[in-house]
Amino acid sequence: MLIDPFLTGNPKAAITPDKVDCDIVCVTHGHGDHLGDAAAIAKRTGATVASILEISNYLAKSGAKTVGFNVGGTARVNETSITLVPAIHSSSIESGGMEFSTACPVGMVIDTGKPVYHAGDTSLFSDMKLIGDLFKPQVAMLPIGDFFTMGPVQAAAAVKLIRPKIVIPMHYGTFPVIDADPKLFESLTRKQSKAKVVILKPGESLEV
Repeated sequence: MLIDPFLTGNPKAAITPDKVDCDIVCVTHGHGDHLGDAAAIAKRTGATVASILEISNYLAKSGAKTVGFNVGGTARVNETSITLVPAIHSSSIESGGMEFSTACPVGMVIDTGKPVYHAGDTSLFSDMKLIGDLFKPQVAMLPIGDFFTMGPVQAAAAVKLIRPKIVIPMHYGTFPVIDADPKLFESLTRKQSKAKVVILKPGESLEV
């Protein structure tokens, strides 16, 4: 599974789109650094793209296999349960010299036996506690880059609401404007949560 496969043009990417193999691609919203290479990868590999309905409709027109659903809904793709949950952000696609809205952005709770919460691009919001209560994610992946999303302080507060066992900071360091310090996030999280913070470099992996 890939989530928001922004590889082409990504200065931090550890792999190119033609080297990726998967059977599910998840897209949280339409911005170029998230939609990325989703269509090309899906068409080459035959993977199913899971996303909100409007992005699904857009990608289907390019020939990608898609499953489009909406916030609060759950789709089962290749024995994997994917639930769309709210994210507070924006979402649009640039195509043909135009930019158009693609409904609302989402986070995703992905369950292959161990639930993982990928927050997408979002600010802090109090209903993250409900996501923790309902889905009990073992792993949470949270943006910390600030400027376009929440920063380290808000993200550390989010961990307290969600209560995962493991939290992975993301969406930082790709460009100067989001060059946040993951060590600051780790320090703040340790002061208010028992969650283990795992800081991954591009190309590194974590077995849960």
